[in-house]
Amino acid sequence: MHKIDLLIGIDDTDNLDSRGTGFRVRELGRLLTENRIARVFGITRHQLFVSPLIPYTSHNSSACMAVAVESSGLGDLTEFCRDYLLRECAEGSDAGLCIAPAGEVGADVRDFGRWAKSEVFTQQDSRSLAERSGFYLEGLTGDQGGVIGALAAVGLRAEGNDGRYIGLRGMRELEPGDYLLSRLQELTDIDRVQTVEGLAISDPDTIVSMTEWARPVLLGGKAVLLVEKANDDTNDRWRVVPKSVIKTY
Repeated sequence: MHKIDLLIGIDDTDNLDSRGTGFRVRELGRLLTENRIARVFGITRHQLFVSPLIPYTSHNSSACMAVAVESSGLGDLTEFCRDYLLRECAEGSDAGLCIAPAGEVGADVRDFGRWAKSEVFTQQDSRSLAERSGFYLEGLTGDQGGVIGALAAVGLRAEGNDGRYIGLRGMRELEPGDYLLSRLQELTDIDRVQTVEGLAISDPDTIVSMTEWARPVLLGGKAVLLVEKANDDTNDRWRVVPKSVIKTY
């Protein structure tokens, strides 16, 4: 047996009165880990097109979870995800689920994800593309419109330069405050710390000030924490960029 890397795209699990899709996907990731079905490598949020032609709950975002699973466990993983969403999705939701081998997400699916940020697609568009690609794609509740966002999330995550992490080891447990870069890397799965302009911060003794809204973003396929110079007299202290900056990713 060998492990395979998968991307799990999920969209439209909520209604106006329920917890959002991000919460549901984090809970699913926790259960996959607790039940030893898969190892989770972070969950990203991807913003899609906001248009009066597209029905959505609040922001029209979808989520993608990267996991590793034994090749023999793919069926169990799929069944577990389906059962969880069918059980937990909010009344009136139009949930979609997509599962794809990470290394097989081609340019056509990555393009679909990128175009879904500015164009309107139909369910048939996404279903046909998933079928050609050999990916599992299913609408589970309501009118099943979430299949569009679920496939788009897989494409965007595979492309590696869109979205922010809403689930990453250690991030939600961090208290706001100052951390040595070396300690931050021990406590979390942050891959890289850099400025918006691309300047890498790599000295392990550098101090990074974490805020309540510290969210790594997905850049170059990595979990990247964006920082800026702190407003003090020290040369080796940085702070996480404002929420308004992070939300543009």
